[in-house]
Amino acid sequence: MTLKRTNPADLKNGDVGIVGIPFDENSSFLKGTAKAPLKIIEAIQSDSANYFTENLIDLSDHPKVKWVGNVSYSDYLDISTPVRSILEKGAVPFSLGGDHSITFPIIQAFSQKFDTLNILHFDAHGDLYDELDGNRYSHACPFARIMEAGLARRLVQVGIRTMTRHQAEQVDRFGVEVIQMKDWSEDIRFGFDGPVYISFDMDVLDPAFAPGISHHEPGGFSTREILSIIQHLDLNIVGVDIVEYNPERDVNGVTAMVAAKIAKEILARIVDG
Repeated sequence: MTLKRTNPADLKNGDVGIVGIPFDENSSFLKGTAKAPLKIIEAIQSDSANYFTENLIDLSDHPKVKWVGNVSYSDYLDISTPVRSILEKGAVPFSLGGDHSITFPIIQAFSQKFDTLNILHFDAHGDLYDELDGNRYSHACPFARIMEAGLARRLVQVGIRTMTRHQAEQVDRFGVEVIQMKDWSEDIRFGFDGPVYISFDMDVLDPAFAPGISHHEPGGFSTREILSIIQHLDLNIVGVDIVEYNPERDVNGVTAMVAAKIAKEILARIVDG
């Protein structure tokens, strides 16, 4: 059994269109995340596991969950085009990256449909730099681009543990709500008024649980902590990205399986919502 493979043009209202965005040109340290989407799909479909989520939703050939394959694009900002086509079908884009810079063109597509979008962002890094190494589209900058363009009403960041003075200034400038890792409590719950986009960077996890990432930042969440957070979400989720898995740094495919598990549990929150 597999995920249902679908042509993007055949998506229907209410479907979840899982789309691969194999882009890593804006990575500041290491390349390799462009190889992630197919590796995550392989992990989801691996015979070593099954298609059931922990609340017993069977994702195998699920009528709403569709894998539409890796997209093609002409340049970085054109990444918004295939995402927009999924939204036009009334489907929920579920993007597998790719470096975190893909979130900016994705949200550009969302802004044409949602004028009150909220973003729940899981990450070790705030990705709020105005520029990094002269690149304003670096994977360290997408949320600065999003917020300065007014594309999100609220941005809530979780798991941050690399704050700098510049990024703290950006937090104040844009009114970002930051829950640093040092301040995390398992009693925290998330409430949003309106549609929510989830941007999930794999390095929000401690590298002990997800070694296949470009930036190893100790002190992050365990896999079980993240799964518990996801399973307690009660949100109107209208879009998702999972980014920054780097297969070239993985160990025996461990991180691919973690990404697959996270993807399955987020899918459960969408299709069971």
